[in-house]
Amino acid sequence: MFFPGSRYQNAGTYTFTTATGTTVTATKLPLPQTRPLLGYYRRMQGQRLDYIANYYENDPTAFWQLCDANGSVVPDSLPGQALIAIPAKGG
Repeated sequence: MFFPGSRYQNAGTYTFTTATGTTVTATKLPLPQTRPLLGYYRRMQGQRLDYIANYYENDPTAFWQLCDANGSVVPDSLPGQALIAIPAKGG
């Protein structure tokens, strides 16, 4: 269901029943990975996280690792940051 390398790939699921009696399966929220930082990157206006992730992680789908390093659950909260923390490889 999730692409290989996704933060949700091995998160697991749980089920619950809504007030109407419908059983729903949901994905557990994974805990952020904590890795040492390689440093910081000064992001240029309009520069997308997948490009930065591809440069530093050799994987454009690893943008979520940048989110974890910057304390962000969603990538949409990072465009306002001029400096993006870059995690060291090997996490």
